[in-house]
Amino acid sequence: MPALHPAPDPAAARPRRAAVHLVRATALALAVIALAGSGASGDPPTRREVAYVSHTMGTYAQIILVTADSAASAPTARAAQRELDRLDSLMTNWTTTSEVARINRVAGTSSTVVDSEVAVVIARSLLLWRQTEGAFDITVEPLVRLWGFLGGPKRVPADSEVRAAFRHVGAQRVEFDSLTRTIHFTDPDVRIDLGGIAKGYAVDAAARVLQREGVTDALVNLSGNMFAIGTPPGADRWRIGVRDPRDRMPYFARIELQPGEGISTSAKYEQFVAQDGRTYGHIMDPRTGRPADGLIAVTVVSKSGFECDSWDTPLFVLGAAGARRVAKRYDVFGALLVSPGTGGVDTVWVESSLADRFTLEPAARELFREVVF
Repeated sequence: MPALHPAPDPAAARPRRAAVHLVRATALALAVIALAGSGASGDPPTRREVAYVSHTMGTYAQIILVTADSAASAPTARAAQRELDRLDSLMTNWTTTSEVARINRVAGTSSTVVDSEVAVVIARSLLLWRQTEGAFDITVEPLVRLWGFLGGPKRVPADSEVRAAFRHVGAQRVEFDSLTRTIHFTDPDVRIDLGGIAKGYAVDAAARVLQREGVTDALVNLSGNMFAIGTPPGADRWRIGVRDPRDRMPYFARIELQPGEGISTSAKYEQFVAQDGRTYGHIMDPRTGRPADGLIAVTVVSKSGFECDSWDTPLFVLGAAGARRVAKRYDVFGALLVSPGTGGVDTVWVESSLADRFTLEPAARELFREVVF
């Protein structure tokens, strides 16, 4: 997923009618579709989706509440937005004041105690590193920065630069004790980046805020990292559009999201650099030091946004065969994988656990071959 960065927005808590979901559909990995309409003019107020839009973690967030009174619900939406901002302030790599920035300054020379929530994300990240044989690694920060995806400008570095940065990549250089929450880097030039996993953690945290406030039906949407609470009006599931990774249409498929489920996507989309007829995406393969190549999009569905965001990046890195193997090994999530094909027809691999709620759009049926695995 894209790296986190702060982006304050003076219009952060403006409520908008739910149709806003489709306004940025071409710029987001996932979008809410088939939204319910409101009653006719003069009818008694009815519950409808209202999106409260803010800018946080370097992207757009929507707190989508099912409500009959958008003004009365605004304080609840603001509470969830503040939670997203709070977690961004802890986990961003784009400021010098975050907890992650502090860790990167001091952990290379001495052990330091880590904030409890950041510790949860670090512990999960190191477990993923072991589970995926290094396909997910939070120490890729030097590579992400070298290619310009963190701080910019985006560029294709020389092989010698890649080799130099790659010498400081590898989670085996991170000593972390989850009981004492202490961390130490055995290489002083190691740096960590939680941008590939923190949005999922934040989505779950915002959803917990809404539930504590008594919200029964809502969707938290952080640039396509989503978590569903309850259901939309007049339906038993949220319908989510999955963006076409080649941008030939706003979304090529839809998937139904059940109450209490999360969803997220990893793909190139806007975060890439092009040179000599090739495009290099922002998702680094920490085993090679270069951008991952093979799949063009991965979507993961699970019982939490954190779980989804944990798995979409390493599955993307693993490629079609490796991702299918790992997806079948772990039953805590279901996966959709898109691999490039020939003759303009790509393959979408649909894990069997998701097959009954996945639908290709009619316009996409000549452009995608669906295979259940």
